[in-house]
Amino acid sequence: KRHPATIRATLGANQDGSLAGLNFSGTFNTGAYASWGPTVANRVPIHAGGPYVYEAYRARSTAVHTNGPPSGAFRGFGVPQSAIAQETLLDEVADQLGIDPLEIRLQNALTAGQPTVTGQTFRSGVGYVDCLEALREPYEQAKKRAAIFNRTESAASGSRRAGIGIAGAWYGCGNTALPNPSTIKIGLDASGHVRLHQGAVDIGQGSNTVMSQICADGLGLPVSKIQLVSADTDHTPDAGKTSASRQTYVTGNATFLAAQALRTELIALAGQPMDERSRIQLDGSTLNIHQAGKHFDVDLTNLDRDSEGYVAIGIGTYDPPTKALDSNGQGDPYAVFGFGAQVVELNVDLTTGVVRLHSIDAAYDVGRAINPALVEGQIYGGIAQGLGMALLEEFIPGQTNNLHDYLIPTIGDVPEIHITLVESGDPLGPYGAKGVGEHSLIPTPPAVLNALRNAIGKPVRQLPATPDRLLAIIQAGAQS
Repeated sequence: KRHPATIRATLGANQDGSLAGLNFSGTFNTGAYASWGPTVANRVPIHAGGPYVYEAYRARSTAVHTNGPPSGAFRGFGVPQSAIAQETLLDEVADQLGIDPLEIRLQNALTAGQPTVTGQTFRSGVGYVDCLEALREPYEQAKKRAAIFNRTESAASGSRRAGIGIAGAWYGCGNTALPNPSTIKIGLDASGHVRLHQGAVDIGQGSNTVMSQICADGLGLPVSKIQLVSADTDHTPDAGKTSASRQTYVTGNATFLAAQALRTELIALAGQPMDERSRIQLDGSTLNIHQAGKHFDVDLTNLDRDSEGYVAIGIGTYDPPTKALDSNGQGDPYAVFGFGAQVVELNVDLTTGVVRLHSIDAAYDVGRAINPALVEGQIYGGIAQGLGMALLEEFIPGQTNNLHDYLIPTIGDVPEIHITLVESGDPLGPYGAKGVGEHSLIPTPPAVLNALRNAIGKPVRQLPATPDRLLAIIQAGAQS
């Protein structure tokens, strides 16, 4: 389960809306065992400021042992918790300054060439502004619908109130300033079969498909020619953990390098030098090389074979270039960051605290969408899980032991979702691709909380925002 967290944060801004500073402190309950506590404590301070530029920044986090159940990474390594504090404070500051929530984000958004809070500078591949701009029209339309709804309800019973919320997010792909390698092997046997040995465990995110696509493209062959050998320690090299939104970026790069190595080997079998313009074809046990207007055939059955029956292999290893943080928290903790933003439209029953979600618009900088359907699937799933975090899911040891007592979103709880994919083309990712697995959850809870505050006029400080908690806030506001 996720780490329960107690967070205190202070956000300061200048009169013109520029962010003067953030002071963040988070305490994370890691339970009776360390589990992922140290990783959460290391990752949170880097991300706690969100994808923005500050004049001053201090973030500290601690994982503490308790007598409760151990806590895990649970999609985000503590970053969803920190984003809730930072993104909701940003809305409150915007209100105090009389600045629109979208505009204050655009004004302070991290862009290429600006240093992050750890002093890291990316010359390209920073698509946060593009994500915000992609949401401008749906955001403005949602505000108009909410205003009409509220006028109509006010003239009628006045029992429901609509609200609009926006939130952004960033997330580093891979381990935090630690070795993070993946290795891939691709082999060609004498009968002309290409086998991709990739140990990236596919837990539903589609790495089997994506690696096959990268392998095929790197070789210049159709995907139908690629046979997958996946996630078997007897037969596949180590591709690292399926965590930290790393597989498409890290293992994808290793796959591309392995494909390029095998491509070079195959062209060499025809006695030719490597040429990017060369075309490779496999016709049964015959390898065809087309290069510089000439055609070369190689009979694979005449070649020596290794212990696995391969006449040629390509091996690729990739480890992201990072630099450990110094005592002041300065360094290059991740080689690649992904970015995203969401707009939530909802309404609240002021007499019961029940929330109805109308729609969610999401925009994500994925670098390059190698498989758009899989990318969108990740975003749909992340949003659904984020809605559970925001409105439904609360783990109480000894009480919420089943799905009758611990509520997760169903199809009836998830509203219409509209997705825009932004392709900033990261310079290090395979074909420019980044991860999106954890990114897709992070802005959902703060966007929901900002929409709730917009609807009821009071901030929500505790999750999940269940009807009883919301009703208590509404009633306290009515009495004050």
